Amino acid sequence: MKTKTDLELFEQLDFKENPFYENIITNLVENHYSIVDNFFNAEEVAMLRRALKLKFDESQFKKAAIGNRTNEIVAKSIRGDFILWLNEAEAGEAENLFFNKINSLIAYLNKTCFLGILTKEFHYALYPEGTFYQRHLDTFQNDGRRKLSLVCYLNEEDWKPENGGELVIYSEENGEEVAKAIYPMPGRVVIFESQLMEHEVKPVKTARLSITGWLKTR
Repeated sequence: MKTKTDLELFEQLDFKENPFYENIITNLVENHYSIVDNFFNAEEVAMLRRALKLKFDESQFKKAAIGNRTNEIVAKSIRGDFILWLNEAEAGEAENLFFNKINSLIAYLNKTCFLGILTKEFHYALYPEGTFYQRHLDTFQNDGRRKLSLVCYLNEEDWKPENGGELVIYSEENGEEVAKAIYPMPGRVVIFESQLMEHEVKPVKTARLSITGWLKTR
């Protein structure tokens, strides 16, 4: 809920309500996560998918680790993806398209929800057949700056649920645990609260492609 002080601040801002972003905010407030279909259109997904595959074929990816970037441990029994960190300052055409949309969302969230998101980090991710990521939280004992987690799926247009690799988010309703399975359909973006929502990636039967990252406070 926006307070009277918040509303007074809005009067001083050059602000136009965005129904698309407002729906994301409503979902986050009510459920602590939001599933956004067609955040990226088919052409944009194809551009990002080509960029990911090219870099993977050029052996730019590395085996993903657990822990933050200063305390990484490779653990195949916990996660099996390969990643490539994205540098916005060195982004190509496809990555620029991605960052432009994400920056627009961040600006809106900071203006309307006063989240104080100051930085972000994203990487390409490729899960080969048979890999997974065990249940976990996207936060660390030595770094609690991650506010929102964001996953953008770049799979092929004919992706089917039986290909596996679904994201499962765990929450509590009426004192009971609820598991929500979210399939990695191309163009779909999932946003959730990093410090609240435990989640996992189920075993992949066909290579699973995405951009994954975090919106961070100070």
